[in-house]
Amino acid sequence: MKRIFLFLATNMAIVLVLSVSMRLLGVEPYLNANGLNLTSLLIFAAVMGFGGSFISLAISKWSAKRAMGVQVIESPTNSTESWLLDTVRKYSAKAGIKMPEVGIFDTPEVNAFATGMSRNSSLVAVSSGLLRQMSKREAEAVIGHEIAHVANGDMVTLALIQGVVNTFVMFLSRVIGHLVDRIVFKTERGQGPAFFVTMIVAELVLGVLASIIVMWFSRQREFRADQGGATLAGRQHMIAALERLNAQHPAPLPEKMAAFGISGGDGGGIKRLFMTHPPLTERIAALRNSAGQR
Repeated sequence: MKRIFLFLATNMAIVLVLSVSMRLLGVEPYLNANGLNLTSLLIFAAVMGFGGSFISLAISKWSAKRAMGVQVIESPTNSTESWLLDTVRKYSAKAGIKMPEVGIFDTPEVNAFATGMSRNSSLVAVSSGLLRQMSKREAEAVIGHEIAHVANGDMVTLALIQGVVNTFVMFLSRVIGHLVDRIVFKTERGQGPAFFVTMIVAELVLGVLASIIVMWFSRQREFRADQGGATLAGRQHMIAALERLNAQHPAPLPEKMAAFGISGGDGGGIKRLFMTHPPLTERIAALRNSAGQR
């Protein structure tokens, strides 16, 4: 709840500062006089920006099950499923969250993910490849990592951040389009073609910049989830699980699920700015360094 309040408060503070700045600079009176009401535009952008983000969050479990072909374990049919349920139940209790739905998706790649509307309405799923190729201790560390994501409220926080950036991409792209249409192309009434062309271009450019912000947060939360997995399953087991993943170079999850998996692709330079996960070598080093600091 505290994390949600802080991000909502941050968003409101940004909106307030932006609105006051527009007034002090004399931009808002000019825009209002020429057919663009900033208050109405901010409300529209916030509703659309947060609406899309939270609709995606609300259907995240349903869409994940369909996209990944997750088979939810209602009642275990073998010893592996029993162990998986028991492990998730044990770590959920330690993390102070309700028991998530637990599922398996059929792929030879070693991977896992967590998603859901809230800490107490989540889904944790592991791949069949993970169950076959990892030791129980390593698999438990991966499960602990995913439980930590849920306990940290990462899905909700990511939705809030996405809502914030969506809001400002929509707001600023329309302000830029309006200014170009009025000042450069001298449109006096309504909105000319320049408004729509400029707005689309601005949305694309600002959307790329916004993605960098979202991906930065996604990478930071992976370090926190690794620490959470280390607390639940043991630091050495978490390190061993990441080393196993690093040796196998698992394929990333589909784009919509990438941010919620245990690992992502590697990259450097500009590509690094758009990575959902830090390189596994950095995550391993961070865990080792944190152990040495204690």
